[in-house]
Amino acid sequence: MNFLKTIIKLLLTFSILGAAGYFGYHKYRDYIENPWTRDGQVRTQVIQVTPRVSGMVTRIYVIDNQYVKAGDPLFDIDPSQYHFKVKQAEARLQRTLEAAKGTKIEYDRVMKIYKKDPGAVSQKDLTRNRVNYYKSMADIDASREALNVAKLNLSFTKVTAEVDGWVSNINFQIGSQAVANKPIMALVDQNSFWVFGFFRENTIPDVRVGDRAAVTLMAYPNTPLKGHVESLAWGIAHSDGSPGYNLLPNVKPVFQWIRLAQRIPVRIELDTPLPENIKLRFGMTASVMILKRDSSENNISK
Repeated sequence: MNFLKTIIKLLLTFSILGAAGYFGYHKYRDYIENPWTRDGQVRTQVIQVTPRVSGMVTRIYVIDNQYVKAGDPLFDIDPSQYHFKVKQAEARLQRTLEAAKGTKIEYDRVMKIYKKDPGAVSQKDLTRNRVNYYKSMADIDASREALNVAKLNLSFTKVTAEVDGWVSNINFQIGSQAVANKPIMALVDQNSFWVFGFFRENTIPDVRVGDRAAVTLMAYPNTPLKGHVESLAWGIAHSDGSPGYNLLPNVKPVFQWIRLAQRIPVRIELDTPLPENIKLRFGMTASVMILKRDSSENNISK
């Protein structure tokens, strides 16, 4: 009986060791045969919310890190001066229309006389009235465009979200002065997340656009994400070689025997939909493996 128990224990032990060796071997092959890096980062488009007109902030609808949908109001700029400019443009258009009426009446009168008796109107008067009439039509168009611009600027006093996402870096308050074309807050786009994997240059010669990829976030180590290679960078900035004295390259001396491989960014597009428990954030740390052969994605967590 004891001998049978011993045999069973040995078989279980060898089975466990065999399974561990099998999975360990395949995991080792994954790391050896598939390019991988722990130097990865989650990225997304960050929109700089920039007012198109200047003025005092009169209302703020959101708080820092709040989720918004495209079209939701973010903040208002004092519209009083832009209401006034709309009224001015409307008045200018009305004056232009009235002036054009008189010009047209005079032009029609001269043309009527000219048709009855061409010699009764000099060519100079005919040309002058024609020019004045066309100029009045152009003035009307210009006044209408000025009114449209004034109305557009008025609409710009209400700033809304351009995309779905999260507002960030709200460091202004009611009474602050918003300046046209100067960013005032950030909006993190919800629908444009990707991952940059920074691979050693000697590991990417065989990487191709479209290759499958596995991404493991440090925040969610037990939930690998699927993706594929969207693109590979064609250049990186070098720390040396900047212009120095007399515009000559400023190259720092390097005292080392080992040549360090450069890191090349590889852009990974994540497959959707993502698992419900995954909440992506800009700057999260990620490990990335490019799958060059069929392998179990359960063996890719790092």
